[in-house]
Formats: sequence, structure tokens, C-alpha cells
Amino acid sequence: MHTAPKSGIFPVFLYILQFVTDNPLALIFQVENRPKYYGREYHGMISREETDQLLSVAEGSYLIRESQRQPGTYTLALRFGNQTRNFRLFYDGKHFVGEKRFESIHDLVTDGLITLYIETKAAEYISKMTINPIYEHVGYTTLNREPALKKKPPATLWQPLKLFAYSQLTSLVRRATLKESERAPKYEKVHNFKVHTFRGPHWCEYCANFMWGLIAQGVKCADCGLNVHKQCSKMVPNDCKPDLKHVKKVYSCDLTTLVKAHNTKRPMVVDMCIREIEARGLKSEGLYRISGFSDLIEDVKLAFDRDGEKADISGNVYEDINVITGALKLYFRDLPIPVITYDAYPRFIEAAKLTDPDERLEALHEALKQLPPAHCETLRYLMAHLKRVTQNEKDNLMNAENLGIVFGPTLMRAPDLDAMTALNDIRYQRQVLELLIKNEDILF
Repeated sequence: MHTAPKSGIFPVFLYILQFVTDNPLALIFQVENRPKYYGREYHGMISREETDQLLSVAEGSYLIRESQRQPGTYTLALRFGNQTRNFRLFYDGKHFVGEKRFESIHDLVTDGLITLYIETKAAEYISKMTINPIYEHVGYTTLNREPALKKKPPATLWQPLKLFAYSQLTSLVRRATLKESERAPKYEKVHNFKVHTFRGPHWCEYCANFMWGLIAQGVKCADCGLNVHKQCSKMVPNDCKPDLKHVKKVYSCDLTTLVKAHNTKRPMVVDMCIREIEARGLKSEGLYRISGFSDLIEDVKLAFDRDGEKADISGNVYEDINVITGALKLYFRDLPIPVITYDAYPRFIEAAKLTDPDERLEALHEALKQLPPAHCETLRYLMAHLKRVTQNEKDNLMNAENLGIVFGPTLMRAPDLDAMTALNDIRYQRQVLELLIKNEDILF
């Protein structure tokens, strides 16, 4: 019997358990009119008692039966720990009894046996995995390459285990040695964890323990590549440092993710478009109100997604400045979280509803504090630019009120409000932007 180690071999203990788990054994039966997505492990409508007797032949044996209590529903019966365990079985193109979905019943049962065995034999160990994690000792900076083994792993069990553990742990140590860019602003960012299936053995980069199972063994940050157990993901600090290898595009990318990936204060789209507009478009009549050709705006978007800060948006390529203003507005509209975030939105709307001018500015100042740093800095930079646009009103005919109408719905989106409330909010959105532009020097 395997018991949890007290020290020394933490990273490999769970790995060992996975490979001493019982193998699945399908009990074969020939039955007519079985569901097309089940094989010969299907036994038709049989009782729990008969199922228990059939499965008593071996640990890891399993079959599928139709429920007697609820005809038309199916049960996976599995022998584990000298007991028959019954699970409601579903199929939607893949087989599942919980969150994980499998191409075959065999894979589902294999993964289930691994999970049951590890979570039974190592329950106490698993409950303490997040205590004193390696993450707290080595810190975190993005590095997503594992060292190549200089020689083939030996045939014995322990040496390959040590090599795998060593490669994972040294990866973590190397993460801590990387120096963050001097100009990178210290923006906090939560990890963007997604359920992930790892090919080959993987160790959690939070607790340094093996990630068990056949599929969906843990979660991976889509922005920086950090791999952790699902339960460990709740403990990881909000210190995601996006890697350009994972951040594939500029438009539709979370604002904080983009600036952290490029080590900038603001998205390069904002800086580059505003520089171009101020260089040759501040006096253009109807600036930001007049739309450029949508096909050309889409070209600018593709250029930024493809080339990033090397994108050419000069007058030689895009003569019409309205194409550049259109591309900037599109960037803001495409953000998954608006510049004025959903969480902060109500504070801005309430501020706009105040009638006393001093109270209104104070409320806006407090609302700005609710924005993530990257959002606040981007908004500050944009408002300073729009203030300069209004200073050329004589030529471009754009004042703060006009710009508020244009940018209100672009920078602010109502969070799941009913249609009538959202419609009523439009005038307050305009007022918020007008106030931010006019009082840019005071509020920021």
C-alpha cells in the first residue's frame, strides 16, 4: 500500500501512484439494439445487484447499463476499492460523467481510476499541496521552455522521474532569475487560466506536484503559459506576465495583458494612432466624427495584429486621417473589457448624475481610482489628446460635447443592463467623457 511521503520525493509521489493504478477491464456482453455510441461493454437493463456480482471479478472492471429506475438514461458501473460505484453517464458527441469529456469510454474509465486511486491514497497529501508552495520561494517571471534532456532517460522508474521533476523545478528557478524590464510598469494582472490537456508528464508550477489524469489534468494561463492544478490556480497571485508567444494579436486582446506583454505603459495602438493624428490631422474637419472606409480600417487592424509596433500607418499608406481615427475607435470597441471597466461603470454614471459641479468632479476622481492602472493611464493619455483636439475646434469643429458623443459608447459599455436602462445611460456616458476631457488636467 502506498502512503504519502513526508518529505524528499514530493514531486514524484503522485506520478508513481498514477502508474500503479489498476487497468480498466471492460466486461463484454452481446446485446441487441444497444445505443450506437456504446460498445460491447453495454449490458442493457440490468439491476444493481446483478451489476455488483458481475464486477466483483476484478478491480478496475466496468460495464454500462440502462437504468431500471429511469429508462433511457445510462449508468457507468465501475469496480474500485472492492465496491461497485455507479455514475450517471452522458453523451453529447463525447462521453462524460463530470466536467471532463472523452472520446471513448475506455479513456473515461482510465482517467476515472487514476483520479479515484490518487485522491483516495493521497487524500491528506493533496489537501496540503498548496501549503508552503515552491512558487512562494522562487517567484515568477515568464519562461515557457523546458530544458532538453542531453541523453535519453534510463529505463528505470526513478531516474526518469527525477529528470522530469528536475526539468520542471529548474524551470521555476530560472523564472526567478529573469529581470523585468526597467520601463515595464508594475501593473497587476490576474492569470487567464483555461482547462488544458497536457501531453506527457507535467508538474504544477505552483506546488511542484505531478498533474495526474489522462486529459484536462490542470489549467494553463492563456497569456503567460503558467501550468498549475485547478485547485492551485485559486492560490496563484495576480502576477501574470504575458508572453508574446501566447499573446497572438493586438485587437480584441485584454488591455492589461497587451501592455504587460509589450512592457509598455499603454497599448502601442493608442500611442501610434494618436501620434499620427496629432502629426497631420488635428485640424481635419469632423475629426473622429467622420468615418474612414471600413475596408481600410480593417487593413490597419490586420497590420497591428500582424506587425505590432512595426505596423506602417503613415500618410504614405493611409492618406485619409479618418482611417486612423477609425482604427483607434475600433480598437477601443473591440476590447473585451472597456477602458472604463464594467466594475467601475456604475461609479462614473452616478458621478455624472450629480448636479453640484464640485461634487461631480470629486466623484469622478474617486471613480478613476477604481480603474486598473493600465486602463487609467490609457484613459489619461486619450483625454489629454482629445483636449488638444478641442483646442483646434475652430478648424476641426469638434468640441468636448461632440467628442463625448463619439467616445461615450466607445469607452463605456453598460454591464448587463436591460435595454431601457442602457438607453438612458447614453446621455450620462456623453457627460462623463465631456467632463473628463474638459477637466483632464485636474482629474488625472
